[in-house]
Amino acid sequence: MAQKYVKPTATTTRPSILGETKTTATAPVHFVFGKANYQLLLASVLVVAFGFVIMSGTTDIYSTTKIVIAPLVVLAGFGLGFYAIFKKSGAEA
Repeated sequence: MAQKYVKPTATTTRPSILGETKTTATAPVHFVFGKANYQLLLASVLVVAFGFVIMSGTTDIYSTTKIVIAPLVVLAGFGLGFYAIFKKSGAEA
């Protein structure tokens, strides 16, 4: 996809080796995701980590928590991560 042209917001001047001053333009920084996307990604990482913690649990190997609930929590964390990646931020919508 082609990116649209962004007009520079500020110019800076700096001296060169030959004594001339060069003017360089700086463009605003655009992140790939919005703030809400990054918050959802962080939440998904925490949910996945929590799922692995409850999966390690106690010494009982065949407990319902370890073989049913914890994998569902991990899958929910991965689902939340996919949602955070594909969700459009408010500025793009």
